[in-house]
Amino acid sequence: MKTQRFIIALFALTFAFAPQSFRTASAEPKGSKYHVELISPRAGEVLMPGQVVRVEWKSVFPDVYVDLSWCETEIRLSLDGGTTFTWITGERDPREKHFDWTVPNTPTNAAVLDIRFGCLGYYPETEGLQVQSAFVISALK
Repeated sequence: MKTQRFIIALFALTFAFAPQSFRTASAEPKGSKYHVELISPRAGEVLMPGQVVRVEWKSVFPDVYVDLSWCETEIRLSLDGGTTFTWITGERDPREKHFDWTVPNTPTNAAVLDIRFGCLGYYPETEGLQVQSAFVISALK
């Protein structure tokens, strides 16, 4: 009988302390939310294939109380206004807020960037879709 009570008490304690002990990638983030704003390329800017452009942004990280070395930023490109995407970078240090990009030969009037952010086990990967800053990739002449 004492063993049964001990197991029940141990089971109850496990659930009582589990929420404070473990956080998962799907855990609800606390504090501020991730916010990003594209600086360059500017909305409506016309880029030429082969041109090297500095992609630059400002970002506010969520209040996750974690070393940003556990976090990453990835950038994706949409050629159809944000419906479908392709990766243009891999995982990057989120403290670096720019990179030089060679514009691909993919003409479009609706290029959009998505600057994603996430922290392994602390903050879910979150999109930073920049539809307000759509730009043009011109056709080669």
